[in-house]
Amino acid sequence: MADRITIRALLLQAVVGVWEDERTRRQDVLINVTLFTDTSDAARSDDLTDTVDYQALTDQITRLVETSRYRLVEKMADQIATLCLGDERVESVEVGVHKPQAIPAARNVGVTIERSR
Repeated sequence: MADRITIRALLLQAVVGVWEDERTRRQDVLINVTLFTDTSDAARSDDLTDTVDYQALTDQITRLVETSRYRLVEKMADQIATLCLGDERVESVEVGVHKPQAIPAARNVGVTIERSR
């Protein structure tokens, strides 16, 4: 599938990490999502109901992440992917979860996963 819907650099706050100080405070996480889906129906109809509503999906991702208490970004990424695949129009998804402040000498660290039906 060549069609993609992307959400880039979604900056959220979450409790995520294995270290004691990470378990007691919220920290920035950057989320990137690429949905692989056929957009041809929406292109023809110009109707939101014929595509994945990325605003609604972003709201769902925000609720999931900001209420979570995952230890690993791998788990967070997997749960976001599962949420995205809940829309039957999404054939596969790539999810990146990054913690900008995890390692002081690095601009960013994180994980990127791919999941499909």
